[in-house]
Amino acid sequence: MEPADAAAAPRSGWSPAAALGLVGLLLGASAVLGRRNAPDRTHPTIRRWYQRLDKPEFTPPDAVFGAVWPALEVALAIGGYRLLRRPASVRRDAAVALWLGNTAMIGGWSELFFRRKRLGASAVASGAMLASGAVLVATAARVDRTAAVTAVPYVGWLAFATLLAERIRRDNPARGR
Repeated sequence: MEPADAAAAPRSGWSPAAALGLVGLLLGASAVLGRRNAPDRTHPTIRRWYQRLDKPEFTPPDAVFGAVWPALEVALAIGGYRLLRRPASVRRDAAVALWLGNTAMIGGWSELFFRRKRLGASAVASGAMLASGAVLVATAARVDRTAAVTAVPYVGWLAFATLLAERIRRDNPARGR
């Protein structure tokens, strides 16, 4: 227990139903935003724009993105649920705040990149997500190691995604704002 928490009366974490509800709500909203901006057949303008971008040779096939993000979001959901269920403390609250921020940034990135076509801003946002995700892992590890481990694949993917976003930005100066 850290000194700031020692003086405060220990409080329990969120109830299972409340934690599950918040996790479902936030990740559901992120999924809706991601779906709204998906470069698939239901969004032909976004799809055409994305297909015309010059992408580096290490760009995975579209199906990989479709498989990776749901898996990462499930892992983040498990970690967020575990953090919310832990007793309230300064460290737990910091980890939850970081989890909330990272969850919100997922949908925000797709809005920047696909809908607004802001290649520079999305590359910067991806880098910010990478940094914030790394801090999430470090902070969560002091509260719940399993929750921290669930965010490690997210950080790994963000490292790759940041490199990819920066290369796309660099190679398409006229196609993004």
